[in-house]
Amino acid sequence: MEEPNLNYINDLAGNDDAFRALLIGVIKKELPTEISEYKDNIAAQNLTAAANNVHKLKHKISVMGMEKSYYLAETFENNLKENSTQLEAEFAALLLAMQGFAASL
Repeated sequence: MEEPNLNYINDLAGNDDAFRALLIGVIKKELPTEISEYKDNIAAQNLTAAANNVHKLKHKISVMGMEKSYYLAETFENNLKENSTQLEAEFAALLLAMQGFAASL
């Protein structure tokens, strides 16, 4: 599995440390809430809402520099829209890696 990283954020921010800190702050603030909402919807078997949560999380995946994981999330989102939870375990592992990385920032 890919590891989250700050490469994209660093490239985007360049030498602007304030902008870099802002982007990291957004991730640290929004990621736990978005993951919690996703988990609640999966637990309630509300797969349409869970697909919407995954759609939002894809942006964080991309910003965390995980291109392959982005495609996993995209496939999982489509699965959810088709009432399938195939790839749920893989997506859960991805979220765990993201949470650990965000906590370390």
